[in-house]
Amino acid sequence: MFDDANPLFVWGWIFLALYIAIMVVCGVIGMRRVRGSDDFATARGAYGPWFLAFALVATTASGGTFLGLPGIAYKDGLAGLWYAFIYPFGVYAGIILCARVVSRAGKTFGNRSIPEYLGDRYQSDFLRVAAAIYSLLLLFYLAAQLLSGAVMFERILGLEFTAALVVTSGVLLLYIALGGAHADILTDGIQGALMLLIAFLVIGLFLTGYGVDGGLAGVVSRIGELDPNTVTVLNPNSLLVGSWWAVFCIWFAHIPLGMLPHIGNKLWALRDENDRNLFLGVTFVFGVLMPGLALGGVLARAVLGDGLFAEGQNPNYAIPALLVELLPTQLAAFLGAGMLAAVMSTADGLAVSASQIFANDIYRRTLAPRNPARSEADVDRIALRISRVGTAAVLVLAMFMAAHFHASKTNIAIVIWLGIGGMTAALTGPFMIGAIWSGVTRSAAHAGFFAGAICFIAMSLTSGWLEPGWWKNQFLNPFARATIGGILSAIVTLLVSAATPALPADHLDRIFGDGDGAD
Repeated sequence: MFDDANPLFVWGWIFLALYIAIMVVCGVIGMRRVRGSDDFATARGAYGPWFLAFALVATTASGGTFLGLPGIAYKDGLAGLWYAFIYPFGVYAGIILCARVVSRAGKTFGNRSIPEYLGDRYQSDFLRVAAAIYSLLLLFYLAAQLLSGAVMFERILGLEFTAALVVTSGVLLLYIALGGAHADILTDGIQGALMLLIAFLVIGLFLTGYGVDGGLAGVVSRIGELDPNTVTVLNPNSLLVGSWWAVFCIWFAHIPLGMLPHIGNKLWALRDENDRNLFLGVTFVFGVLMPGLALGGVLARAVLGDGLFAEGQNPNYAIPALLVELLPTQLAAFLGAGMLAAVMSTADGLAVSASQIFANDIYRRTLAPRNPARSEADVDRIALRISRVGTAAVLVLAMFMAAHFHASKTNIAIVIWLGIGGMTAALTGPFMIGAIWSGVTRSAAHAGFFAGAICFIAMSLTSGWLEPGWWKNQFLNPFARATIGGILSAIVTLLVSAATPALPADHLDRIFGDGDGAD
């Protein structure tokens, strides 16, 4: 299975054992804090701003940040950095919008998931169930994280891919099934701090041009020799950063990402609402620094040349390959474990959020009310059991998806956006516009949600029918699909709101508070 004589693998297994031990301890601590299904789903009001900031940064900086972004920079060069340093401004704009209303309303209504919030926001059971079912698209996101973890196990521990995928999923299931959102936040807080240290190291390696003659200038010169398009402001050969429109799409598409379930539910865990601005400020600073990992992809191209384009290789391997090439074995193995933390930090939140589709949105809020004879304690106990079983189910399904994408050598960042692109397109109207403007109506939320969702899905399924050209590129680019779908969702939401009855004023006041009611 692996060469146990390789010092990298030996040290990798040592650090993995230490990592698993810490995660299991966090899982046990989380389990002791779980008093019911709400604790499992949200860890409501349990954490301070600094620790929660590390947790949120870890959640937003997924395997796509550690593997996908450097892979894009390895392939597209300096232009690929637009993706890295533009997307945080979109994500944190969404988080700020989410914090403005969703945090307050979530606590007012006791929400445990974003679909549940939408249902209560618009007084619509239909929208809650539709959004919950559609949220299963996040399985693509989860599959990408499992794929990232398997890549790290494969490169640092010497496991074959299938075994690496099973180990990745097993570690996640072990601590998340125990402690739910508490385990998610406890582990993410620790992982976030470690991930920032790795980001600082990679940024330092790039700025000094470590491993390349001539330092930073030598790095730029070397990648320019390999491919002149890698040193241009925009790379004309790139689907993602080949035009200013494509760069805009990266920013716009990431705004609703800050409102997705595994991110938005962190806002409910903040202990004191008076600390919200401190929490968001610290998170933003950390979040802008984290994508500096993409600089490692540029350095990897200079150090490794075109080696990761060869048969059996993949640009997704840029950072682990760079660390192995430049650093002492023990340090490379330790940092590999840190990168594994990046993967787990997003995957655990996704697994918890996905389980709530079944436990909360479908069972607790839809099926349980049909049996009023069942006590609230029984409903809570059953919801908690479904949460744990659901976590296992979504991980197994995501494993099979990850194996498929590994075989097709799809970039991890692109796999992520096969899922969240559809979510962001659908949520732009009812969620983003609904957070800004209290005048969004129930009918408009329905129309905007389905307009964005159908647009994204239709573009995804019909891209192969188009002749090469600008429109085909938009259909192939997941950020462009999400942006076009999101703009359509917003327009439809605004138009339908103007023509349909508003929600009750007292209901809107519960959501927006005094002074922010219906306009």
